[in-house]
Amino acid sequence: MKQLATQIIRSVAATALLLGAAVTASAQQNFDNVQIRTQKLTDSVYMLIGSGGNIGLSVGPDAVFMIDDQYAPLTPKIEAAIKAITPQPVKFVINTHWHGDHTGGNVNMGKAGALIIAHDNVRRRLSTDQFIDFMRARVAPMAKEGLPVVTFSQDVTFHINGDEVVVFHVPSAHTDGDGIIRFRKANIFHMGDVFFNGFYPFIDYSSGGTPDGFIAAVDRVLAMTDDNTRIIPGHGPLANKAELVAYRNMLAGTIGNIKKLVAEGKNLDAVVAAKPTAEFDERWGKGFVPPARYIEMVMKGLGAIPVNPPVAPPPTVAPTNDARK
Repeated sequence: MKQLATQIIRSVAATALLLGAAVTASAQQNFDNVQIRTQKLTDSVYMLIGSGGNIGLSVGPDAVFMIDDQYAPLTPKIEAAIKAITPQPVKFVINTHWHGDHTGGNVNMGKAGALIIAHDNVRRRLSTDQFIDFMRARVAPMAKEGLPVVTFSQDVTFHINGDEVVVFHVPSAHTDGDGIIRFRKANIFHMGDVFFNGFYPFIDYSSGGTPDGFIAAVDRVLAMTDDNTRIIPGHGPLANKAELVAYRNMLAGTIGNIKKLVAEGKNLDAVVAAKPTAEFDERWGKGFVPPARYIEMVMKGLGAIPVNPPVAPPPTVAPTNDARK
């Protein structure tokens, strides 16, 4: 139990940094060292890698179309990376979900004139107090300038830069507001945090995410892919269909093993001791969510163990979305 507690503490700290939900002075200082790397996928589609969620970018004669915007302090660097591709300003920003490592630049982008689009639940969560149980932290509402102006319930299509870009909702996966973006002509997907390439994912059960929803969302994308498809994950390197299949197999294997142990009536300590993720840990268990915490997260997402009420008072997220720094 002591070992599990230690893993929980370490994982909470790592997750807080990943989500931008506990930005201390030292962490902010680290943004000075972040470099935005640009990976060209086609003549019009790019992937930008910095700190936080991977950014997707469509550039062409119609507009600059951006998927997610990382942290507010990185906005000038992100803008500089875009300017190296095109002099056009960003016209559209799509948020794949509400977490701060994907929406932290919203206020800056909104003030600069970009139209922000997201699922209905993204606006709802960004505009109200939230609590992420996994890291025991409260998230304050975002300033009005950063809230999505256009929202959708199921899907929305952009006919832009010579492509048909479809944004579709996958329910109860990473959160309750996940949007996956498909570039039909380019055969490219941006999956947001429905896909963590190379490590165990974060299932935000306190924001409506579920283990089964994760698998269903991946299956939906796989049904539309082929061997030439390229996939931008929320975190990790650019992927292909085979890598997404491996990820899906990991999800099904670990979640299935945990479900069996839960059905036998085992509690959290007993499930962790049974090591239901052992065959996958070498490849997937070295990210910010260690195996024991992943097991706890899946069990909470399944409703197999109770979710504790918010602590009083919970730690409050330092704002990273209302000013350039």
